[in-house]
Amino acid sequence: MGRTAEAVGEGLQIAWAAARLAVKNIILVDTIARGEDFDPETVSEAAREVLLGLAVEQESVAELVERQRKKARGRYTESDGTHDYRGRDTRNLRKRRTQYLGVAKRLHEQADERETVLRLVEEARESAWADVEGNLSRRLAVKGMRADADPEYAAMRDARMSAVAMIDLQRLESRQRSLGHLPGAEEVEGAEEGTGDEDAADETADEEVDA
Repeated sequence: MGRTAEAVGEGLQIAWAAARLAVKNIILVDTIARGEDFDPETVSEAAREVLLGLAVEQESVAELVERQRKKARGRYTESDGTHDYRGRDTRNLRKRRTQYLGVAKRLHEQADERETVLRLVEEARESAWADVEGNLSRRLAVKGMRADADPEYAAMRDARMSAVAMIDLQRLESRQRSLGHLPGAEEVEGAEEGTGDEDAADETADEEVDA
């Protein structure tokens, strides 16, 4: 991998992190704060707009770098600052412009890739739920806190109920089983069989008393 491709890859990683954060905030505001239902299709459209917006930003920076490169040509005096470029900087500025355009091009492509957009939405949803889960865990850890003693209870109740809709119940159940917090299927069946034996013993005892 060449230096330009490597720089583009790093730029995409930064842009993806920024996009995930932006989409997470959209989910937190629309789904939780406003009490709306989580709609993957609606969020996907917003995620696509986020990617396109980041692409436009990269293109704008590329245009700025190109103007700086043209201004620097033919200037060989001492630089007055970091962004006061000279002729010796034009080669690096050209590379930077190419890198910014490469990131913008890939972001445009990602915005048109449905699977990529859905992956961004899912990562943002998981991040949003992690924030909500962490907040709830901290609040539940407060000893002696009752609903009537919590000044934020009413304001947060709708947010907590909306957050429940974001939980992947099957994934949560699997996670709890792996941590040993839930009994396995064999344990449940054994418990049910034990209950059946106890019921039969009770019936026998009742019959002996009646006799």
